Amino acid sequence: MLQKEQILLIVYFIGVILFLVTFAIIFFVAFQRRKNKLLLERFKAEQRFEEELQNSKLEIQEQTLKNVSWELHDNIGQLLSTAVMQINILSSNLEPKTKESVEDIRGLVGDSLQEIRNLSKTLNHEVIQNIGLEKSIQVELDRFKKLNFLEPNFTVTGEEVVINPKDEIILYRIIQEFFSNTIKHAEATHLFVKLNYTSDDLTIIIQDDGVGYDMKSVQANSGLLNMKSRAALVNASLESVSEPGKGVLLTLQYPLKEEDKE
Repeated sequence: MLQKEQILLIVYFIGVILFLVTFAIIFFVAFQRRKNKLLLERFKAEQRFEEELQNSKLEIQEQTLKNVSWELHDNIGQLLSTAVMQINILSSNLEPKTKESVEDIRGLVGDSLQEIRNLSKTLNHEVIQNIGLEKSIQVELDRFKKLNFLEPNFTVTGEEVVINPKDEIILYRIIQEFFSNTIKHAEATHLFVKLNYTSDDLTIIIQDDGVGYDMKSVQANSGLLNMKSRAALVNASLESVSEPGKGVLLTLQYPLKEEDKE
């Protein structure tokens, strides 16, 4: 009888231990799930905050660029237009030799006026949206060629797709950032730009033949980080490859959305 009670007591203790172990496992799993859920919610909240911050920065930048565009077009452009008119009036009463010199000046002022208008277009996002990504790139490249900065080459393959206007502006600003870096630092003589449309994405390839750079030394470069953060806003992938003396190759892949394809 004593032995039977001992067995029952052992079984009871084993049952209690199993219950406690099972309860501990369930509690631990529930705790981990709750912890992971909170961490995920925190991560998503931080992502939303970063996106909102980036969007706010972009809106401020775009508005600033738009204001500069208006100032160039309306104020400086108007002053140059007036100067051209005054030169035309003045040149009508001059001797032939003097008139020839004044005509050269008028040509320079006229070219400056046209350059101001072209620059104004590349700064105003509303103009970019109206003329489209391809035309905006072409205007910028034509400007470089006219100013003898470098020799551009622009090609488009595939069937053009009209993409989301907001995404289009971000893509163009990334391209413009690359152009700006090329003009300022690359010492390049040629710039190659290619847009390739497929049924799934738009791939933008840009390459210069400039001095290049050591990728290890500029991984934290603010310009590159800025381009990557902008690309992330439109779910695009961005890769930049370079070597000293071999120029820079940028590949930007933008996935087309369903509304873009329709």
